[in-house]
Amino acid sequence: MTRILFGLVLLSAAAAPLAADKDFLTSAEVDQVRLTQEPNDRLRLYIQFARQRLDQLKQLVKDSRPGRAAMIHDLLDEYGQIIDAIDTVSDDALARKVDISVGAKAVGSAEKGFLPALEKIRDSHPSDIERYEFVLTQAIQATSDSMETANEDLGKRSAEVTGRLKKEEKEREAEMTPAELDAKKKQAQDAASKPKKPTLLKPGETVAGQEPSK
Repeated sequence: MTRILFGLVLLSAAAAPLAADKDFLTSAEVDQVRLTQEPNDRLRLYIQFARQRLDQLKQLVKDSRPGRAAMIHDLLDEYGQIIDAIDTVSDDALARKVDISVGAKAVGSAEKGFLPALEKIRDSHPSDIERYEFVLTQAIQATSDSMETANEDLGKRSAEVTGRLKKEEKEREAEMTPAELDAKKKQAQDAASKPKKPTLLKPGETVAGQEPSK
């Protein structure tokens, strides 16, 4: 199942996934993410980033250069966070009723190759594996979970995400003071009373990344 839901707000379609304590993307990659708003395209972009990390890992495992263990550790950590970002972007899109069938298929297909590559590193028992065994195990688990999630029925997955978000919203409301609840209610009423922007779209037509017009 999906491992990250707490980042849905931070990882909305208009925001880049930069909430981690340590940046797991390069500045150039961050720029690419910001320019890639459509969820399916963004998922394919993350797959590209994950594959790059994995290719670097394969080379490092063959290399006996000094300090390689630290580099392997950091690459595995970055890889794992990219996989988490894939799941979060997917869940965010599903919560907004965006069709990610193309992206989910691409993710499942790519991760089907990523998983045995990571397991091969583990099973080769590198001499310095104790330096990065924990993050390697995490990366393997994250990939396995993400692949399983990507292959789920999207309708069922969307319902699960929506249900989870509603539960989390109720839990947050239960911790609010009466004044905070009143302020939230007023904010929702104000938003609902604002006139909708005119659109040339017919009912059912969409712009990439947006919900169908009503």
